[in-house]
Amino acid sequence: MMRVSSLWTVGIVAALSSVSTSTMALAAPSCGADPVVLNSYFETGFPLPTRLAEEFTKQFPNVTFDIKEDQFANLMENSPRVLAGDNAPDLIRLPSISDLVVDGLLKNLDGYFTEFGWDKFPASQLVQLRIHESGRPRGEGSLYSMGLNYSLTGVFYNKALAAQIGMTEAPKTLAELDGLLEKAKAAGIQPIQEWNAPTAGLAFPLQNLMGAYGDATPINDWIFQKPGATIDTPSNLQATEHLEKWIKAGYFPADANSIDYGANMGLFIGGTGLFLFNGDWESGNLDKQMAGNAGFFLMPPAVAGAKHAAMSAPLTYGIGAKAKNPDCAAFFLNWVATNEQARKINVEVGGSNPGGPPDLPIPAVAPGSVTEATLTAGNVLAGDNGAMDFIANATGAIFAEGWTPQLQLLVGGRTDAATVLKSVQAEYEKQLSR
Repeated sequence: MMRVSSLWTVGIVAALSSVSTSTMALAAPSCGADPVVLNSYFETGFPLPTRLAEEFTKQFPNVTFDIKEDQFANLMENSPRVLAGDNAPDLIRLPSISDLVVDGLLKNLDGYFTEFGWDKFPASQLVQLRIHESGRPRGEGSLYSMGLNYSLTGVFYNKALAAQIGMTEAPKTLAELDGLLEKAKAAGIQPIQEWNAPTAGLAFPLQNLMGAYGDATPINDWIFQKPGATIDTPSNLQATEHLEKWIKAGYFPADANSIDYGANMGLFIGGTGLFLFNGDWESGNLDKQMAGNAGFFLMPPAVAGAKHAAMSAPLTYGIGAKAKNPDCAAFFLNWVATNEQARKINVEVGGSNPGGPPDLPIPAVAPGSVTEATLTAGNVLAGDNGAMDFIANATGAIFAEGWTPQLQLLVGGRTDAATVLKSVQAEYEKQLSR
């Protein structure tokens, strides 16, 4: 757990009508001018929020920002307890929001939506962050969180290793990708470098495969808890069987179940692995540590010319219902999306589209960089209307109690594709019935 303290200041002055003191424009929420301590809970291993905090400090120098960090798996498990405590966070990274809304632990942001003019944001940016007060379905109802940016997952690759097997362009179909994996294996190159501990990193290639075989809509329906939705569909079975085929072919590390996220990134950056299924939050990191040697492409479809579908979700942050400084936290979330320097940091460090009003420009990036490739891919995905939320976000515990054990069993050869989907669906229904 890391503790970071910074001085921040925020001030917004109410606009007064020059015609009459009775026609006063209301001030947008702010942090005011007095000392404020913003209590926050961030995800370990992702530098973007802290970098944004540092810039916010420069621009607004009189609020103390107290940052605590924890692993994603711990955030999923501990968020309810942390939000229910006496020192509830003003800002908190949210792997899932449904159960937290039901339990009354998150602040409803509809007021800020109006006061900050978030109606100018594309509705598609906020749909994943809306939820009915009953907890389901997601995708409609009140706004309970905001994104620091809007990420995208796909396939990173090592250009030097790609050259060794004659890969000159990104594969256009799943069959072409299969061919490249086979060539890498034959050449003694680790085809896919992926982690699967302590949580299931193989959920990333699996969801990419689901997008290759099917459409984003039924997957989003399942994640958003639409009535009757199921993850156990024919196209998802094809995807899971394809993943199982990759496992049996030896395309993943044999010890994937003992490799965590940090170790996996170190291996890929160090030159182990042709492909890595991950998200654009690593783009800035790879541009620095693998300068000129890393590329990125969207998962190709199973059928040539078909549309792309991929996980593309907000880096979700909410405000605790018991937060001491909700207005200040909301001002920060608005600043992240609209401030020129914040948007630049979001692209350079986060590697992702900063979101916000569509008339704000996307900050320029270096030609030929990984970040340029991921931003370009995001435009393609938007054109194909193929954005999916992460399958780990369907319920607060589905990642820990469904996907992770099942995908670890699949890697260990102790289950099969059909059982994975049936087991995850059963766990999903069990959790929704609580």
